[in-house]
Amino acid sequence: MTHSWLDDFPARIKQLDHAHLRRRRTVVAPDSGARLMVDGRSMLAFCSNDYLGLSTHPDLVRAACAGAQAYGVGAGGSPLVSGHSAANEALEHELARFVGLPRALYFYAGYATNIGIIPALVGAGDAIFSDALNHACLIDGARLSRAQVHRYAHADLAALNHELAQSSAPRKLVISDAVFSMDGACADIAGLLALCERHDALLLLDDAHGFGVKGPQGRGSLAEAGVHGAKASRRVLYMATLSKAAGAAGAFVAGDDALVEWLLQKTRSYIFATAAPPLLASALSASLQRIAQDDWRRTHLHQFIARLRRGLTAGLHGSEWKLSESQTAIQPLLIGRNDEALAAMEGLRARGIWVPAIRPPTVPEGTARLRIALSAAHTEADIDQLIDALTTLAQASR
Repeated sequence: MTHSWLDDFPARIKQLDHAHLRRRRTVVAPDSGARLMVDGRSMLAFCSNDYLGLSTHPDLVRAACAGAQAYGVGAGGSPLVSGHSAANEALEHELARFVGLPRALYFYAGYATNIGIIPALVGAGDAIFSDALNHACLIDGARLSRAQVHRYAHADLAALNHELAQSSAPRKLVISDAVFSMDGACADIAGLLALCERHDALLLLDDAHGFGVKGPQGRGSLAEAGVHGAKASRRVLYMATLSKAAGAAGAFVAGDDALVEWLLQKTRSYIFATAAPPLLASALSASLQRIAQDDWRRTHLHQFIARLRRGLTAGLHGSEWKLSESQTAIQPLLIGRNDEALAAMEGLRARGIWVPAIRPPTVPEGTARLRIALSAAHTEADIDQLIDALTTLAQASR
């Protein structure tokens, strides 16, 4: 029997093991506060993007149950056939009002949103300008579009300005995270928008990690940057996920009415996929109320960020482990080697704390890290426990 390429997979998996790059799933269940049950053990979790602690909030649970009673548990069809429920329609109007843009389109997942809307906006002969640290869904959407992709150095507006000025493409699309998921850095939204105005480009801003957390009443990074009104709706497409601070699932894109209508007509990941279940829209409607009203959640979160940074700055003094400059709920601790990052993760797990190790290709080679994610569901005691554990592990690694 001749050798088949299908026979190579066991060896390829071993190569992943050798490079400390094999990933394994962990089965979890909710516990109290910011804790998760992992293999029957309660663990203090710093691994969730549930930044406001809303995923188990009673208001959202009741709303989801009421939505299931009213609509059932499935959508039954794509949004352009029979899947666009009254609940989903109402949520789109609520989302548009919440972020102060004319119209919103609700998707079943954030990844599906970006890989679909980018090819709907630009194609062969057009140009995309992408921050070097953008999320994979933006990168993959750019590749699928067949437009020419210009990758500029992270947050380097001078480089972006140069690339835009040199381009003769008829349509120019700038794509950027608002809060970068593995670094916690924030984009200069006003600067990006000014360049888009200068060079007749459209800005697609992915605010997956800013929506609900940043801006007045959690209305997002655009609101925090003071970008609103006609200027925002003409030059900005605002995308955000609803699976992080909002505590449920799905995503949306908001902007000018004509742009959103075009996306509805041309986005393959919207047209050819079953719509999100209405029960999620019901839960998200309740979530928007909690986000707007519960300022104390954002206050607690910012206090925890400051507490963690103070504690780790002191505890890691002299260590090769470096805390990033992030002022967001994402607090990466740069370690370097894959095996050392995994060892630090296991050291924390032995102490009942779960912080994920992030390795290439998610981050560049040599920058493996612990990605600490903070939540309003944490307590000061939780933060102090993590600081003490990391300080001990860092001292032992010297």
